[in-house]
Amino acid sequence: MPNQLSTQTLSNQTSSPFLTLAVSPAKVIRGAGVLASVAAEIAQLGTKPLIVAGNRTLNISQESLQPLFQAQQLQSLAASYGADCCEVSLKALRKAAKEHKADVIIGVGGGKALDTAKLVAHQLQLPVVTIPTSAATCAAWTALSNVYSETGAFLYDVALSRCPDLLILDYDLIQTAPQRTLVAGIGDAIAKWYEASVSSGHLQQTLIIAAVQQARILRDILLQKSAAALQSPGSEVWQEVVDATVLLAGVIGGLGGAQCRTVAAHAVHNGLTHIAGHTSIHGEKVAYGILVQLRLEEMVLGNQLATTARQQLLKFYAEIGLPKNLADLGLGNITLSELQTSAEITLAPNSDIHRLPFKVALEQLMAAMVSTTAPIDNREVNNRVSTRAMSEEVTE
Repeated sequence: MPNQLSTQTLSNQTSSPFLTLAVSPAKVIRGAGVLASVAAEIAQLGTKPLIVAGNRTLNISQESLQPLFQAQQLQSLAASYGADCCEVSLKALRKAAKEHKADVIIGVGGGKALDTAKLVAHQLQLPVVTIPTSAATCAAWTALSNVYSETGAFLYDVALSRCPDLLILDYDLIQTAPQRTLVAGIGDAIAKWYEASVSSGHLQQTLIIAAVQQARILRDILLQKSAAALQSPGSEVWQEVVDATVLLAGVIGGLGGAQCRTVAAHAVHNGLTHIAGHTSIHGEKVAYGILVQLRLEEMVLGNQLATTARQQLLKFYAEIGLPKNLADLGLGNITLSELQTSAEITLAPNSDIHRLPFKVALEQLMAAMVSTTAPIDNREVNNRVSTRAMSEEVTE
């Protein structure tokens, strides 16, 4: 079994004198149509699975899995995770699992369904199987669960004792998801380079060097292949991009650990969830957060490489449909008060944004959030941006 990792309930987890890594699932099965042949694999983990899924995915799990489970004499119970991976849902699912006498948890769905299933399994010390129905995140791979409020506001994350015991990546199932989910997954995955290179690019530990280099490779794959993949769902290049977003993105966090996982892009996501709720999905907010992070590097450090990278991403985002600014996230009418609330949460003391190699003031972050599409960088002007000037960009 993978090494044990103690549970933390803060976004930037505390350091330990011991290096403990949960690098990968115990087994990954991938391919077109593989779902039809995995019941025997699941039966090796347990005979009374609790299937955790969203309301829409429950029907898929019932139709696809129940006949397979019956053939293996598995007694399954399906339960919805409800509004989000939140405390209320976790409590209800733990109760359902105990009443069913579940001996394995199966998560079927997007990132929130998988995070919920992993965390319930962790809390009950049961094996867990992840079956992603979209390529929107790497949640099927990781030893991490994000916990939200019932309205979708990020609260904290939990480091789990291990990665899933079994990951089933069925390309046919992934292909049934809306294309928007793969686009969001590309945004979430490409953030690995922009965050890991800042937080860990200077470190000399072998595995962290490997993780950062894998993040660079991941970025290059996505920049080169995403447009073609989106034009040809189910094709070989499409499968390669799905592998990149679901699998390779997870490898980077596993090898590099928490310090190599997230910086400002995910911190901006976390702040936005408190004002945006469910109006946009995870990878879309993270993609926008990358632009905010690069904007901060331009404004605070005068970093011309960040300017070049941001302009490159703006072209890429336009090509595949990722959000470039707040309006693209459905926040075109954001008020100054809402913008400040989001920025304050992004800058909370335990936020991953503090892994940046420089301090960020509230007004600098707010200025960056409303100028992600700025054509040029002018450090002197940007550092003078005040909340009064920003009122021209947002609604009072």
